[in-house]
Amino acid sequence: MSDKKEKKKGDGGARDMPWEPRVWNGMRVKTWFGLLARNRFHVSPSRIPMAILNSGFCFVNSALAFQQQLFFGRKIAESELADDPIFILGHWRTGTTWLHELMVLDERHAFPTTYECLTASHFLFSEALTSWWLWMLMPRRRPMDNVHIGLGSPQEDELALCALGAHSPYLTWAFPNHPPQDQQYLDLRDLSPEELAAWKEKFDWFLRAVQLKNPGKRIVLKSPTHTFRVPVLLDMFPNARFVYLVRDPYVVFPSMLKTWKRLHQYHGAQAPKHVGLEEYVFSTFEHLHRVFEEDRVKIAPERLCVLRYEDLVQAPIAQMQRIYGDLDLGGFDAVKPQLEQYVKGLSDYVPNRHNLPVELNEQIATRCADYIEKYGYASEHAPRL
Repeated sequence: MSDKKEKKKGDGGARDMPWEPRVWNGMRVKTWFGLLARNRFHVSPSRIPMAILNSGFCFVNSALAFQQQLFFGRKIAESELADDPIFILGHWRTGTTWLHELMVLDERHAFPTTYECLTASHFLFSEALTSWWLWMLMPRRRPMDNVHIGLGSPQEDELALCALGAHSPYLTWAFPNHPPQDQQYLDLRDLSPEELAAWKEKFDWFLRAVQLKNPGKRIVLKSPTHTFRVPVLLDMFPNARFVYLVRDPYVVFPSMLKTWKRLHQYHGAQAPKHVGLEEYVFSTFEHLHRVFEEDRVKIAPERLCVLRYEDLVQAPIAQMQRIYGDLDLGGFDAVKPQLEQYVKGLSDYVPNRHNLPVELNEQIATRCADYIEKYGYASEHAPRL
């Protein structure tokens, strides 16, 4: 399929505008050109302007990162976390973004913003210089759904790891027609000690920088990739708390297909073909469920709260109170008014709807059977034959 046709048919008419912010716009010279080199510079003709523009950005990022190191390097190194983080876990499209937004309404909590994740190497130095005009380039909603987004919105710290040059499966977005990249960095189990130490170092550095900007506040993090990494997270943060969110897989799976297609279209340096995408979504879902169920026993019961997205939607205030109680966070009465006001303002949100082919419906019933049974979705969505 040509680039022209792909723009019209690839994913609901997604735009291909090279000036819109991409994950790669915050990379430094070594990181960006290293990503290009490992993919043999296989950039689609229609994406060459985006790649050239990003090549210019990376020199600016390197200069700003150097300035930040001069002014803030020692302060970041000496920064200490106010407390071990709260991690929001769950498969993509299970409502983790919404829960993240609810959790950070608590003024005692900090979080990495979209700007901080996209410019992870220099946000402490550059934010006052650039964020006031960058808002004009930001899409008002996320590319895969109807959720509002802004430079100050809570964001996935996995994007920051990409910008910092850490290995990440999200690098697949840049070259979606190549085999999935850095899959061993999902659960981190097969890394060498040196590789794991390098990953931890970048993650730790970023959290210290976020903490420096938010003194005394506990950081709340949300990245579905962390669901695979519980043992490493507990090794780094023994007193971390976890919220694990589950959702009906008959909704999650088609939503996930749409999400990956949109992200590949939006961020890709290649016009995506989506070959093998359905199998990738299934295998990743199975992988996540398997490793989390193996690892959850390592989390102390008083530091883990498991809830269903459907229950959160039906009674958000009550479910948030349950999270605060299960994790012994305290202070719920103080944050309750902010939660109630926020929930009232969500009336304009329209979720995506999906009609599943019979074959796909049957595959979900088979391949997600354990998950469906464990979390009570068997009676709600039996296969529609």
